[in-house]
Amino acid sequence: MNEQTRPDVEYLTSERTKGLPFSEAVRVGPVLYLSGMLGLDNSMKLVTGGIVPETRQTMENIKATLEWYGSSLDNIVKVTVMLSDMSEWAEMNKIYVTFFGTHYPARSALGASGLAFGARVEIECIAIVDDVNNHL
Repeated sequence: MNEQTRPDVEYLTSERTKGLPFSEAVRVGPVLYLSGMLGLDNSMKLVTGGIVPETRQTMENIKATLEWYGSSLDNIVKVTVMLSDMSEWAEMNKIYVTFFGTHYPARSALGASGLAFGARVEIECIAIVDDVNNHL
């Protein structure tokens, strides 16, 4: 691929993730790739109470991040869910589905032997960007 046909790639980091060894999101043309999100509150502490509040906070974090970078939950096309305990899949799913309207993105779910911060759930996604110039 030559320079003229290569899509713009932007590595995006907010104040929240500044200094961490990954980009919060990467935009390639109109596609936004979000790094895995956890159920962390504004003080970067994992919310308490288990899989239900963690899933809710994780999805709220995804929603806020997508909106910051010019997208929305409605524009998600692919999701990967990682669970520290697959037996909690049904409880996670009950919260997850409340964040979507009439469509659900393609999704994979897998068990992990451990997640950062001792989290029970981590979710990453790919979305289309409405406005590629928003906050970039």
